[in-house]
Amino acid sequence: MKIINEQQAAELIEDGWTIIPGGFGSCGHPDGLTRAISDRFKREGRPRKLGLLFASASGDLDERGVDVLAQSGLVAKAIGGFWGLIPRLGNMALQGEIEAHNWPQGVVSQLFRAIAAKKPGVISKVGLNTFVDPDHEGARLNQREGGALVQKIVINGELTLFYPALNVNCALLRGTFCDPLGNISMEREVSYSDALAQAMAVKNCGGIVIVQVESLVGLHEIEPQDVKIPGLLVDYVTVSRPDEHPQTYGVIHNSAFTRPGVLTRGVSAISCAERIIAKRALQEIRHENARIINLGIGIPVVVAQVAEELGCAESVTFTIESGVIGGRPAAGLSFGASCRPVSIIEQAALFDFYEGGGIDVACLGFAEMDSFGNVNVSQFGRKLQGAGGFINISQSARCIVFCGTFTAVGSIVDVSEGKVRIVREGHVNKFVRHVSHLTFNGSYSQILGQRVIFVTERAVFALRDGVVYLDEVAPGISIEQDIMPFIEGGFVVSGSCRPMSDEMFLF
Repeated sequence: MKIINEQQAAELIEDGWTIIPGGFGSCGHPDGLTRAISDRFKREGRPRKLGLLFASASGDLDERGVDVLAQSGLVAKAIGGFWGLIPRLGNMALQGEIEAHNWPQGVVSQLFRAIAAKKPGVISKVGLNTFVDPDHEGARLNQREGGALVQKIVINGELTLFYPALNVNCALLRGTFCDPLGNISMEREVSYSDALAQAMAVKNCGGIVIVQVESLVGLHEIEPQDVKIPGLLVDYVTVSRPDEHPQTYGVIHNSAFTRPGVLTRGVSAISCAERIIAKRALQEIRHENARIINLGIGIPVVVAQVAEELGCAESVTFTIESGVIGGRPAAGLSFGASCRPVSIIEQAALFDFYEGGGIDVACLGFAEMDSFGNVNVSQFGRKLQGAGGFINISQSARCIVFCGTFTAVGSIVDVSEGKVRIVREGHVNKFVRHVSHLTFNGSYSQILGQRVIFVTERAVFALRDGVVYLDEVAPGISIEQDIMPFIEGGFVVSGSCRPMSDEMFLF
């Protein structure tokens, strides 16, 4: 292991290499390293035509994270799970400026281990009957040369998907402390993500592993059980400036993200709509007698905050796919962290548990849904969000509670005397005739035997036998005036349609 500066690290990167940029969402990205690569490209025009392989690309929707590499000529190809925080690279993908593929986040996470073990790839049913399936779009984000990489194969008479392994040349990772042997600890990182598997994958491909840390420590100052990346996997280490090493893009440091006994700082403000949705989702969790819950990004995270306020959080365990278990998952630009977690494991290990049926209830967002129960969260208009872990989770959970406002972009509702009032309607209708991108297949979910409901602030819908039924309506809401004018397609009002429970509207 050799200590170098960021500029020296950037000079090690060669044209055409495939890079693994570490981190998860808004957490754990080595900003000093990627910024140095970006700066070198601006000066020298090198390195050129890099490939990127990521599970959940880190970013802040602005100037930090993987998006600093979004420069014409610097990146030629990207395969990734979650793209939502890197809009510039996402736009390059949609415009066809780079070859781009959107694989399920959990599959990419598991792929790092497959590459490390010299396996041919990952075989999984995750992605069948979605845009990832070669019978649909094959996970391609544009029509550039190269074609779909995902293959549909038959094993023991059953259809499944094959995601091929890739050769990777460099991992850009992050840790907390480094000792003279190159051992890396991560005690101030909010998750371990896939750092160990990523380092192993690159080393076994003959590449180099570069780790950005907060500081150097002496020999034996890191306990063996605290080493998350062994020194035998580390080639180079850089020591970062504090501004290049925030705990998340939302906060510089919050002790509650890594220590269960620390008091939680202030929580996010919750709108009326979010509170109604969260309370109704919790009702469903109780109905299912659920114990293990996955919370997706956005409104679903509010479920944990409301559960704390209502004093029912202790009866369930909230998880997020970054590998964090327990506590209250953080929102916004700290998603990927959790306040007072009870344990943190590798991301791929948690996806293994998810895909094996470990989730009782998944609370997930939705951008569009149609009368067949299909859902789009991955691409709408010219915005690329990416599937992230949504497909892995939504095809594995026993019960799925989709959580979202009835209309989007600017909607405001109020609650007065136990009744919902629409203050301002959103500009975008979410209940459409046909979803524009197939991230969740309603018909396939019925074959899998899943229970699927859609919770909004003004109504609750359920998918049964291939039909979406309107089952519940909030008090103060008119089906004729506040629901049907904003719905396309063949949604059906249930013969047993009833008012939403009054407890949803007691604030």
